[in-house]
Amino acid sequence: MLLENKKVVIYGGGGAIAKAMAKAFAKEGARVFLTGRSSSKLNAVADEILMEGGTVEVALVDALDENAVNKHLDSVINEFGSLDISFNTTGIPQTGVQGTPLIELTSESFMNPISNYLKSNFITATIAARKMSAKKSGVILTITAVPSKLPAPLVGGMAPSWAGIEAFTRTLAGEMGPHSIRVVCLRVDGIPETETVTTVFGLHAKGSGMPSHKEFQGLMESFTLLKRLPKLAEVANTAVFIASDNASAITGTTINITCGSVVD
Repeated sequence: MLLENKKVVIYGGGGAIAKAMAKAFAKEGARVFLTGRSSSKLNAVADEILMEGGTVEVALVDALDENAVNKHLDSVINEFGSLDISFNTTGIPQTGVQGTPLIELTSESFMNPISNYLKSNFITATIAARKMSAKKSGVILTITAVPSKLPAPLVGGMAPSWAGIEAFTRTLAGEMGPHSIRVVCLRVDGIPETETVTTVFGLHAKGSGMPSHKEFQGLMESFTLLKRLPKLAEVANTAVFIASDNASAITGTTINITCGSVVD
């Protein structure tokens, strides 16, 4: 197993991406710690992992609360001995954030992703890095999307937020490299299996004058080299590899999981 005996903390643990990641990590032998703000969603994901023979713990933790994040990681380390992987998959509701031209957005709507998404990644990653430094070992994962790289319209403050997370990933990797801690970002395109992306595609369809999210999805697919968008399982499998010792030379970079909508 690629992640046998690894301790993995996932933030935003009730979402579709977190669920796919948690199940993939658990399948590879990791003990998964799901955190979030909805106990019902966390428990639903945990139940699936347990049914598949995985090991999982759940905790209510607000990723924007530094004290709560710090206290939870201390409890994990005190009880289980280490923190090996930290992965922030938190998101925010996209209605009122995407689908509107920048010149029509309020400053509050524009800043929403930066104040929440970017801030939570800073909090969880830096606290994890401090904990990992004691053992000089660990992997910190972040996740972004294609507008961090391309001039996509109608994405509001999401693009600068994602670009900021990628820049932050590189900077933190540079600082933590001497401590043998790797920091890697996963950049994905829209994943149609997720409810959030369906909502986002609908907002973009409306803003672009298209009849439904399906037409916008088709347009997005046409822009990729593979003529399709990534699947949850593909993103999860990539995350498992990057978090494993098989990827021990990879840090300070962004992994392209976009089916070729971005070509590096």
